[in-house]
Amino acid sequence: MPSPTHPNRTRGPSGVPARPTVRTAAFRPPLRLPFRLRPALLAQLLLGGVAAQAYTLEEFTFDSPEQQAEFRELIGKLRCLVCQNESLAGSQAELAQDLRNEVYRMMRAGQTQDEILDFLIARYGDFVLYEPPLKPSTYVLWFGPFVLIGIGAVFMVRALLRKKATPESDITDAERKRLQELLAADGGNSEKSS
Repeated sequence: MPSPTHPNRTRGPSGVPARPTVRTAAFRPPLRLPFRLRPALLAQLLLGGVAAQAYTLEEFTFDSPEQQAEFRELIGKLRCLVCQNESLAGSQAELAQDLRNEVYRMMRAGQTQDEILDFLIARYGDFVLYEPPLKPSTYVLWFGPFVLIGIGAVFMVRALLRKKATPESDITDAERKRLQELLAADGGNSEKSS
């Protein structure tokens, strides 16, 4: 029942005006969709899922199986610029799809593999190739791991030789006497426990 002084306030069981309910930002009631909108939302979600999986190689059509094989070989040589660990053939990124479309368009225009590769290298650099060519700017990529392994092997051999060259130090007479005392004391304890 509303209070006479405040028409929007109700009184609690003891007659004291009840506090107005304040909803914080953390509490939000669940979204209730009208029944007729639920099928439309479900259809949109399903179509969105189909569109996300639409990045396949079957969407490209060719005049001959040789052209299709050449296309697959070419996109297998190219790296996805977003994923960086996948070839253009296996990537599902949008940029990979754009690059596949570009390669397809250039092949349909009659350009050769070398012309397409030259265009992509000029545009994106050697990084676009899944296996970069051997040239001075890529020596680090090709030989860097072997150099690091060699440096590690040199340090390991030096450490092993240094350890081998260092003789085992004998214990002093004082240390030997102390050890015998400890063993004798321990031997007496072990006999008592038996």
